[in-house]
Parts: sequence; structure tokens; C-alpha cells
Amino acid sequence: MRPDLFHALQAKRASRRRSIDQWFRRLGLFLTLTTLGILGILLLNLAMNGLARIDWNFLSSFPSRRAGEAGVLSAWVGTLLLMMVTAGAAIPFGLAAGIYLEEYAPKNRWTDFVEINIANLAGVPSILYGLMALGLFVYQFQFGQSVLAGGLALACLVLPIVIVATREALRTIPSSIREAAFALGATRWQAVWHHLLPYSTGGIATGVILAMSRAIGESAPLITIGALTFIAFLPPAPWVDHVPFVSFDWLFSPFTALPIQMFNWVSRPGEEFQANAAAAGLILMVITLSMNAAAILLRRRAQRNITW
Repeated sequence: MRPDLFHALQAKRASRRRSIDQWFRRLGLFLTLTTLGILGILLLNLAMNGLARIDWNFLSSFPSRRAGEAGVLSAWVGTLLLMMVTAGAAIPFGLAAGIYLEEYAPKNRWTDFVEINIANLAGVPSILYGLMALGLFVYQFQFGQSVLAGGLALACLVLPIVIVATREALRTIPSSIREAAFALGATRWQAVWHHLLPYSTGGIATGVILAMSRAIGESAPLITIGALTFIAFLPPAPWVDHVPFVSFDWLFSPFTALPIQMFNWVSRPGEEFQANAAAAGLILMVITLSMNAAAILLRRRAQRNITW
């Protein structure tokens, strides 16, 4: 081929690639703005319908049959307690399982079978986790319709997400990091603890954020295990004024949550209850975004202290 024709063909191909890159960039920008716009419309709609109902009385009052006197105290307290149990169960077990499968488990048919099933579990409908929790935690382990049963149900729901995110984050670490640690005499656990986990903090934290964001808005598993739709009391305090100054009675207390309270209000006739549901939804969004923001800040702070 003549040199001038070859250079012309190369220039044409480069121009085509640049054009495709520009179109893809525009498409990505359009989809991003569309997603943010949908979220903005949702928040605006909730704010227009429920912002006027949010005040200190609404946050500090129990539910009531009178819409004007109803509040979400028991609902948002129950949501926070559920998230504590969910995070305390899902994050350690998810990290441990992800680390084992990626760094320790032998590569054979059995581990392939386990990996496939973990990936499939991430897409199982949440109502099935509720049925499993009803039979296992409520009846078999005798936890009853408690915060512990609800938190463990949500932990089982999001556990595959944490495992998959942990494995993918560990896979992004170059193999040279592992080889250098082993060459200096480090054990496999020392390599994982001092190098792999710190370097993969960002990816793991992203998976945890997504997992907790899904858990906080779930209602089907909580309804299945018998979460209360009307509750006029709070679980016992997690601390006491005598030794050992810590109490776990709240784990076995009945509970409700913001999604359950919203479901109860939406099912009732009357615009005032609809406004209460919108206000509860706005509070749920604020709690979710606050949790995500805090997790992102912790992730960035951890990443600043990492040097390759």
C-alpha cells in the first residue's frame, strides 16, 4: 500500500474513533443528567407534599390514628437500630467470605459452584429472604418478631453484594503487590491485612454503601417476619446506669421502620396521611444520603493515607 494512502486511512480511522468517543461522552453525560434529574424530581415531589409536615413534633411523636398528631419517632429509631444490626452482621461476614474466596480458597469446581451461587443470590427477590428469615430466625432460633430477626434478614439480603464487591476490589490489586509481600517473607494474612485491604478500601466501601442503601429501603422482608405497622413505644436503651453499662434487650424488642410506616400511611385514605407518608419518605432519603455521604468521606480519608 502506498504510504500516502496508508496515512490517509489511519487518519480516517483516528477521526472515526474520536467521533465515537465524543458521541459516547455525550451519551454518558445525557444519561447522568437524566438520572440526577429523576432523583431531583423525586425529592422535589416529596418536598412539595411532605416538607410542611416535618417539624420537631413530627420527629418526636409516635404514630397516631389522627394524621395531624402522628409522628415517626418509633419508625426512624427502628430504622437506625436495624441498620446497626445489618451492618454488624453483613460487613464482617461479607469481608471474611470475600477475602477467603479470593485469596485462600483453592480454584476448583466447588469454589466455582459457590461463586456462581453467591452471584445468583444477589438477584434473588427480597421476599424470599423474608420467608427464609421467618422460618429460620423467627421460628427456628426463637428470635421472634424482633430487631435482631429483622436486622439479620436484611443482612442476609445484602451479604452477597458485600462479598462480590470485596472480591472485585481485591482483584483490582496488581499481583506484584502480593509477590513483593511474599518475597519479603510476609505470610498470606500479613499481605492481606497490611497491603490488599488498605489498597482495596475504596471498592469495598462502595459495595458496602450500595448494600446498606438497598437494605434501608426494603420492606418486604420486614413485613414477612411480622414488623409492626403501629407501635407507640421505643425499644429499651442500649445502655444502663449500672455494670456492665450495656444492654442488649433492644435486640429482642418489637420494631417498626420507616418503609413500614410509609406503607401503613399510604394504604390509608385521606390527603393528610399521604402527606405524612411523603414526609417519612423525605426523612428516609435524608438518612440514606447522610449514611452514603459519611461512608464516602471515610473512604476518601482512608485512601489519602495509602501510598503505592
